[in-house]
Amino acid sequence: MMLKAIAKYKALVFAAMLTMILQVGAALWQPSYMKNILSVMADTSLTTAGRIDKISNYGVALIVIAVVGLIGSILNTITAAKISQVVTADLRERTFRKIQTFSYADVEKFNSANLVVRMTNDMNQIQMLLMMVFQVLIRVPLLFVGAFILSIITLPQLWWIIVIMIVLIVIITGLSMRSMGPHFGAFQALMDKINSIARDNLRGARVVKSFVQEKNQTEKFDKESDELLKHNLAVGYTFSTMIPAFTIVSQLAIFAAIMLISTFVTKSPSVAQDQLGGIMSFIQYMMQIMFAIIMGGMMSMFASRGFVSMGRIREVLDAKPSMEFDTTTDENLDGSIEFDHVSFKYPNDENMMLKDINFKINQGQMVGIVGATGAGKSTLAQLIPRLFDPTEGSVKVGGKDIRHVSQGTLRNTISIVLQKAILFSGTIAGNLKQGKRDATSKDMDRAAKIAQAAEFIDQLPERYNAEVEERGNNFSGGQKQRLSITRGVIKNPKILILDDSTSALDARSEKLVQDAFNNELQGTTTIVIAQKISSVVHADKILVLDEGRLVATGTHNELVESSDVYREIYDTQKAKED
Repeated sequence: MMLKAIAKYKALVFAAMLTMILQVGAALWQPSYMKNILSVMADTSLTTAGRIDKISNYGVALIVIAVVGLIGSILNTITAAKISQVVTADLRERTFRKIQTFSYADVEKFNSANLVVRMTNDMNQIQMLLMMVFQVLIRVPLLFVGAFILSIITLPQLWWIIVIMIVLIVIITGLSMRSMGPHFGAFQALMDKINSIARDNLRGARVVKSFVQEKNQTEKFDKESDELLKHNLAVGYTFSTMIPAFTIVSQLAIFAAIMLISTFVTKSPSVAQDQLGGIMSFIQYMMQIMFAIIMGGMMSMFASRGFVSMGRIREVLDAKPSMEFDTTTDENLDGSIEFDHVSFKYPNDENMMLKDINFKINQGQMVGIVGATGAGKSTLAQLIPRLFDPTEGSVKVGGKDIRHVSQGTLRNTISIVLQKAILFSGTIAGNLKQGKRDATSKDMDRAAKIAQAAEFIDQLPERYNAEVEERGNNFSGGQKQRLSITRGVIKNPKILILDDSTSALDARSEKLVQDAFNNELQGTTTIVIAQKISSVVHADKILVLDEGRLVATGTHNELVESSDVYREIYDTQKAKED
């Protein structure tokens, strides 16, 4: 996944590696010049002028090397940042496009809050990982190997100090990583929970305030936040002991090297000049070796979070959508509907929600669907536009099994207005164009009049360019439902499904909407799911559901006479009205 994403930017990758080599080369070259400077200072055979001349030449060389290293470092940071940004942006877009192919069942499987965290927090972790790869991963092995070889060349008799220091630092790093690894693994799961709690609390702010649940919500959030804090503190405590441990090991190595060199100088004054000049370079190389190991360990620890995030993104990208559409060319279907022995159960649910449903609807008919709460009305409606696939049997539109037609064909043929009116932030026009991308002002006017939304849209100074806040919070429930109906009818579909979509309307507005449907959508097959029988009393056909079964079909008058379930619902509602 990651290699494929990075492969698009080969030039940037090459530039990052080249600039890193320049940076490491400059870092390794500098200590050798320091050795030369110290050797010149210790050389008693040189005159003062000669000594100053040589030191000046070495100083100029050091400045040039430092400038080259600085330029390499700056360019490497720029290229690494660009790689991490563009690759993460591509990955984020791929993930979002993949999510758009998911069915309702797939989204419920991952959980919407979880998917949001994957596209935000997990993407940030991947971005940090890429930045470290091109700033540190290439640098660490080059710096370690180069400094190790040059340190031994500088003072070969002290090779064993380097080896002992490396072993101790590797042991400390390994123990630290082992301690922190489980905590990094827990971070993302806790972030999912915290995000979910915050989202539910903000979305349900009115419920929280109405039932005085602020304390309970705070306690729930604090519990997960404290758990995250515990893991963060554990990592922090490990860091607080790891860095001093590295410092102690390096200082002991430096102390041992200086003590041994002083011993060598005392025993063999003839070699004192070379060894005194080399001790500074040797110490610098030791620091570079320690730095390389520490950076490698640190990168491994932080990379563990990045790899966890990569795994979570890979789960999304590799997930096979539970529903695939035919790729044939879009076609025109009429508005007839047929359910042929359809049964359905939700994923991870043992019981069937719908059981052996059979019926036919002719084009242009208005059909009502009634039943008690939980009878399966909305579920049945969601099978028609193929938001779910039936577990058994088949659903046919225009005489064709919907599993064998293209997605474009279904979306052009069917519009569904869901029970919960959902508006997206932006403008009214932007929301209406979700129903018909190329909708004109004339199309919007016609649809708004049918849905009785024109009466409040026309009062807005911006009309269709009026702002829609997040989740349509600047509109009332009835206004949101009318906008949702407007979006559903704007493309003049062959089949229109209204899933209890007039529940927030007053009786007058509902009557006007129904009259507009009868006058303006005469050729449209209209399916009305309603809690109130008054909403479907004039339907050509009414389907009565009870515990997932189709128990009766007929007109209002026929069902009052023949169906006990329908008559009970009707009598109950009539008694309430009386």
